[in-house]
Amino acid sequence: MVSTRSSVKTAAVVTAVASTSGRPTKRAKATVPVTENQVHDVAVPELPLPDLAIPLPAVAKKGNRKNEGCETRAPTAVDGQKEGPAEVKKQKARKKVQLQTDPATYAPRVQSSWKIGAHVSAAGGVENAVLNAASIGYLYPIVVTGLANAFALFLKSQRKWVGPPQSEESRLAFVERLKAFGYEAKHVLPHGNYLVNMGNPDAEVREKSYACFVDELKRCEALGLTLFNFHPGSTVGACTVKESLKYIADCINRAHQETQTVCVVIENMAGAGNVVGGDFAHIAEIIEQVEDKSRVGVCLDTCHAFATGYDIRTSEGWKETMAKFDAAIGMQYLRGMHLNDSKAALGTKKDRHDNLGRGEIGLDAFSQIVSDPCTRDIPLILETPSHDSKDGAVWRAEIAALHAFVPDCATEKRKTVAQAEEEVKVVVDVVVKAEAEAKSAKEKKRGIKRKMAARSNEDEGDGEDDEDK
Repeated sequence: MVSTRSSVKTAAVVTAVASTSGRPTKRAKATVPVTENQVHDVAVPELPLPDLAIPLPAVAKKGNRKNEGCETRAPTAVDGQKEGPAEVKKQKARKKVQLQTDPATYAPRVQSSWKIGAHVSAAGGVENAVLNAASIGYLYPIVVTGLANAFALFLKSQRKWVGPPQSEESRLAFVERLKAFGYEAKHVLPHGNYLVNMGNPDAEVREKSYACFVDELKRCEALGLTLFNFHPGSTVGACTVKESLKYIADCINRAHQETQTVCVVIENMAGAGNVVGGDFAHIAEIIEQVEDKSRVGVCLDTCHAFATGYDIRTSEGWKETMAKFDAAIGMQYLRGMHLNDSKAALGTKKDRHDNLGRGEIGLDAFSQIVSDPCTRDIPLILETPSHDSKDGAVWRAEIAALHAFVPDCATEKRKTVAQAEEEVKVVVDVVVKAEAEAKSAKEKKRGIKRKMAARSNEDEGDGEDDEDK
């Protein structure tokens, strides 16, 4: 063991750069500013850095999940015609990302009773979600460890009613990787389709939602997963809340008849408009009407709860909120959580996720959550902005900050909430700046191309005028 001490104004975050073959070709250093008061005394094992040749955001681009699994085809010119500036521009075909599949390439999972991870991409197959979760593997900025010991994923496109069938090859690879990388099925929290609304009074629409819902439950069972998280739905302004809640409960009862083991996990909502599930009483009423209560649970989203009006910003506020949860629903039904800060103020009913410690809730609240015995051994999932981070730095920093407050985590603890909050801020600021610069450069490049195309068209027009003369 060696001791590493950092008291300088910058720290280097080392990332592995992948070639098209998936093998690490070089290591690049990105300079990250660190304030002088951020001093760490951490025991670091004398181990080589794992070759994480996984460009995480290219696979798990949080802001672009709607395109998951979609193949981009470049349009071709009509036979016998030449392509010119006036025709549809060819799109570059996306290169397939080669992922490292050897568990020895990754750091081992962090050992703790609190299971913390992020909602990662499953682009290219659900089996890739395991690799993307495992790649969140550095404790920023020093210790090498496998931070994410839980994760969430979409089982198919979350914005399409029907998805391609799950292949046996993909299913087997997922099951094998889950075991090889040290994840337990009960710590994986798949998220349901966004289109599903089983609270809709329109029978035809509700049936379409139900079919999509059951398909995903069956995919869960095929993968050996035990939980499935979904949004309860909306009245769409066409029925009462009570009627909508009954429709949802009826669908759950039907789904239980068509499946064997998976537990449906109802997510609390922000409460905007006609959406049901913001008030804990709504969820309690659904559960009351479910026949097999061993196969129903709740996923508590912190941003949604805060938006609804549950003030969890302080230790007292968190305890009071959980007392209300226990009284209305029952603590035994808490099967998972979404850990998100909020860009919107308390009680605004606005679902606006923010990075931990950068929103209205604050990191102190999350330090209380991950040290509360009631959140032990359930998946605690980040749905925070990744800001197109090229190496997963944002989620890594957030998960590291949370592990600092976990009672039984062997990871070096931060001294204060303020220090951990500052470390997350440092990383997010750097990544956001890089994202903005990349976007600006891209827009500038597009502008230059548009000017060149316009000039080319003008030149062609001048040539035609000369010929007419």
